[in-house]
Formats: sequence, C-alpha cells, structure tokens
Amino acid sequence: MRTLLARYHVQPGHSDAVEATLQKMAAAVARDEPGCLLYRAARSADNPDVFVLYEEYADEAALLAHRETPHFRDLIEGTVVPMLTSRERELLVPVTRGGAS
Repeated sequence: MRTLLARYHVQPGHSDAVEATLQKMAAAVARDEPGCLLYRAARSADNPDVFVLYEEYADEAALLAHRETPHFRDLIEGTVVPMLTSRERELLVPVTRGGAS
C-alpha cells in the first residue's frame, strides 16, 4: 500500500474554486481508479486557504497510474496547481492497520 499526504496552500480568493475542483476530482477517482482505495480532501478549519489531501493506493503502480489519468492532468495540474501558492507532498508507508485504536 502507498499513502500520499498533500497540503495545498491556495492563493486568496481561489479557495472555493479549488474546493469545487477537488470534489470533481474525488468523483473521477472513485469512478475510474480501482487502485485508489481512499481519496479524501479536507479544508482547514483554521485557514480556509489550506487543503489537505489524504490518498491511499493499493500499490506503487496504482499511485503512478493516478498521476497519468486525464482527470489528474486536467483538474489538478491544469486547474488547481495554478491557483496555489505552494504544494507539499509526502509519501507515507503505513505502520498500523486501519480500525479503532
């Protein structure tokens, strides 16, 4: 399994557009990417111009395939990225299984 954590810092005035685009992206991922086990975007309660994405993929191949999809190229690279001031991404390796602690 591969887990990706991303933090998007959005230019002021563009956060609602980014949120709407991330909703479209989530729908496309759910529809077209069986290797994506979880795709969740959240908006910071403290700063509405910050979004965090949490993504889980079955394996490295599924993560790489995600980056090659038309919806990733159009919605993320073509639409969201130009509205960001910065983007941080971190690849994580799970050390526990899901479920309640």
